[in-house]
Amino acid sequence: MNMAQQPIAATGAGADDIKIRMSELSKVFETRKGPFVAIDQLSLEIPQGCFFMIVGPSGCGKTTLLRILAGLESQSSGELIINQPKTSQRPGNSMVFQGDSLFPWMSVFDNAAYGLRMRRRPVAEINEIVGHYLARTGLRKFRDSYPHQLSGGMRQRVSIARAFANDPDILLMDEPFSALDEQNKLLLQEELLKIWEETRKTVMFITHSVDEAVTLGDRILVMSAHPGRAKSIVDVPFARPRSVLELRARPEYGEFVYHIWGHLRDEVDRARALDEASAS
Repeated sequence: MNMAQQPIAATGAGADDIKIRMSELSKVFETRKGPFVAIDQLSLEIPQGCFFMIVGPSGCGKTTLLRILAGLESQSSGELIINQPKTSQRPGNSMVFQGDSLFPWMSVFDNAAYGLRMRRRPVAEINEIVGHYLARTGLRKFRDSYPHQLSGGMRQRVSIARAFANDPDILLMDEPFSALDEQNKLLLQEELLKIWEETRKTVMFITHSVDEAVTLGDRILVMSAHPGRAKSIVDVPFARPRSVLELRARPEYGEFVYHIWGHLRDEVDRARALDEASAS
């Protein structure tokens, strides 16, 4: 198994195959204490259809990066190019958040159908698409239920169904499983992998879990402690399709997780040292 560090730019991909290109992207926030550099000159190329994982210590700019991609923030400097066909009828992106982002007054079906209705898709199309993704996420029997009647894991399944039903060009996921117990997390990882195999969406997924990054991803970006920079990108060597439990039972899986942790460990230690220095 080749576990050599990969270059920051995508390898073997032509210009038409690159979905997201960032060049020296930076984000600076103005605070009472002065400028705060969240992201510092980040350059990346992400191929079409890549399941791209981002790991890094707290405060390294991971969520800020996703917010820039979602159009919720703008970069302070640098270039961001998203290759979306001008004739595409798809929305540019959908985002799945860490916390509960469902509308409490809407049923499961109406939550999952929200994006399609906002785009004024035909009723028959909405029924077909939403029905498909509710079935894929095991929620068909709960289509008329409301969020307060669901467990945390089921609410996240609704969020995933809504994101895929909206058929975005890019799927942005900000630690969507972090608040779940281990059993629900494993089940949702399996479901996400199966749905992604059907669609091959370009996915940007933030996680604090190296296990999750290796289980789900094609490539893993390891970000440095503040300010957020690209420390390394590593290609995940495991073939698809994948089963979460079968993959984790393989001895080379543990070896690779340890390899990624080797990239991350110094940055986590440095982030803790910075936090302690700022608190003293």
